[in-house]
Amino acid sequence: MEINKYTDIVGGVAQADIPEGRMVLMVANAISTPSGWTRGSRTDLPGFRMPASTAEAALAKFVATWPVNNAVVEGPIKMFIPQPSIEWSLRQGGWDRGSNVPFSATVYLTSPEHQEGVTIPRGFLLLAFDRGVFTVPSGHFVYSATLVPGAGLEALNTGDDGANGGKLGYATTGLVAVVERYDATENKLTFRTL
Repeated sequence: MEINKYTDIVGGVAQADIPEGRMVLMVANAISTPSGWTRGSRTDLPGFRMPASTAEAALAKFVATWPVNNAVVEGPIKMFIPQPSIEWSLRQGGWDRGSNVPFSATVYLTSPEHQEGVTIPRGFLLLAFDRGVFTVPSGHFVYSATLVPGAGLEALNTGDDGANGGKLGYATTGLVAVVERYDATENKLTFRTL
């Protein structure tokens, strides 16, 4: 996801797995601070999730993305971003060997916030952008030949649209965004949230 322009940003906690670039709504945070967490409480942060109904889709005015993190990602599940400092690790077969990563974790050689479209796991911190211009890649919107500048977009919901929940789709009512441009070569959609 590309952030082209924004005027408002809110930090929060993902209440379910959220693919980056999806439209989300603000809800009460139902996830407590993980045990062993030593960097303050998360209970006072808002929660964010993809809409589950048409009524909720009309309130899904935020675009979810990873926060930029300068340290190892911490959360309720282990995620390991290796720093090749153990000289013998690379010589013994790399980071995919159990002896080099002696715990169950997802291994990223590039931090998730520096990649496109990585799902934000439930319980992880996220940034929710409101009132801005964003570009999302293929797979994060529902294509239609009507995606022309000025066309209206609604947030789809998981109840009616299943796996397309949180994606943007063409609409004339219940608008949360408008198309600024559609790049047919790269299959990317640039939109402005309302």
